[in-house]
This record gives sequence, structure tokens and C-alpha cells, in this order.
Amino acid sequence: MVALAQTPPSAERLRALDGFLAEAWADQRAHDDRLRGLAVEVRFDRGVGHVTGEVADPEELRLVRDRIGRLAGVFGVWCRVRVGGRDPVVVDLGCGATKQWPGNLGLDIFPAPGVDAVADLSGSLPLADDSVDVFFAVHILEHLIDFLPLLDECHRVLRPGGVLHVMSPWWGHVNAVADPTHVRLLDVQTIKGVCLQRPPGTPRWYPLHAGCDGASIFADLTPVPPDADPPPPSHLARFFD
Repeated sequence: MVALAQTPPSAERLRALDGFLAEAWADQRAHDDRLRGLAVEVRFDRGVGHVTGEVADPEELRLVRDRIGRLAGVFGVWCRVRVGGRDPVVVDLGCGATKQWPGNLGLDIFPAPGVDAVADLSGSLPLADDSVDVFFAVHILEHLIDFLPLLDECHRVLRPGGVLHVMSPWWGHVNAVADPTHVRLLDVQTIKGVCLQRPPGTPRWYPLHAGCDGASIFADLTPVPPDADPPPPSHLARFFD
């Protein structure tokens, strides 16, 4: 018998954790001159930071993401932020009737309220190169026998500095096997494989954040060119064995 090391936190603990994170972020922002004047709002929900507002340039958004991601207890940093006066192009993959933010573009294989375009996510996405700032793949990868082509498509479509947000059931939780339409089991180490174990010439990803709450895995990935330096071991050690 294999003993599972993680159990999902209770709803009460998650509410307390969100309160702690809100206080920690307010304290960090008050003591960091780089953050104090930025017009962003951060809401924590079950350990995920939801960031909205506006910044002047991509470097400010990267700073906000990085500072939030360094708080103990954060599982992911999800952003819908205007940069330099431009609204981001945000796409929900496999959204059904639920989008992460109103105004996102919704793609799904089945038509439904909230679905803006019907698309087979196992094939090519009906989107131009370098046209999207943020992808959400929330509870979708586990439904695909081979999800790597979808990740490759996201890599093609994301603008430089764009982010793919992933959330999927953790393999050790009953939710991973309770749904008969789930055909893949995922772990945080799966994200490590996506970022570091693809063959030469295939699209490469840099992990901005990765984590597991005992029920779901989370990952924030940004595309990098083939000749980019690999992530330093000190960065990888934050997330992976």
C-alpha cells in the first residue's frame, strides 16, 4: 500500500489561508516602494491570487506576479491586467458555461452559453500566432489523451511574456478518477516534465509557479524560445523534486 502524503485542506483552513495571504500581501506592498503605487488589486481564493487592474509596462506585471508567488501558501497567480493601456486578450480553454473572468474569449468543443467559438482542443486552435496574453486551461488537460499538442498550440499563440494557467485534479485525490471522462492523471512532477523533458526542437516552457493543494495541481507557465537558458536549480527547487 502506498501512503499518500497530501490531503486537501478543509474549507475553514482555506478561508483562513486566504485571510493570511491578504494580510501578507498588504504588508509586502506597504514596505516595497516598487509595489506601493501600482494600480492592481489582488484577491485570494483558496490559495490562488487573482490579480486585476493596470500597470504601465510588462516589467511591473512580472514584478507583481513574482512577489505574490513568493508568499508561502500561494498555489497560483492568475492575472487579467491591463498593460500600458491595452486590455489583455484572455482565452478560457474548455470553459463550458463558466469563464474565469467575464470578457474572456471562451473556446470549447461543445456550444454553450459563454462559448464564443467551438473548437476541438485536441487539434489546431483557431487563433493567430502571438495573439493571446493569457490562457486558462482549468480542468481540461485531464480530459485529453495527449495534451502536449494543445500546449504546443498555446505556445504558438501566446505573445512573448504571456502565461498559460493550468489547474487539474491531482492524481492522488478521488476527483482525479471519479469522473469517467478523465483519461490522464497529473502531478506537479508532470509540469516539470513539460518544462524540462521535451525533445529538442519542441516548444519550451518556463515555470513561473507550480503547486498542489492536495486536491488539484496548479501551474503558471510562460513560453520561452528554443535557445533560452534553462531555469536555475534554485528556482526549480521551489516547485519540483
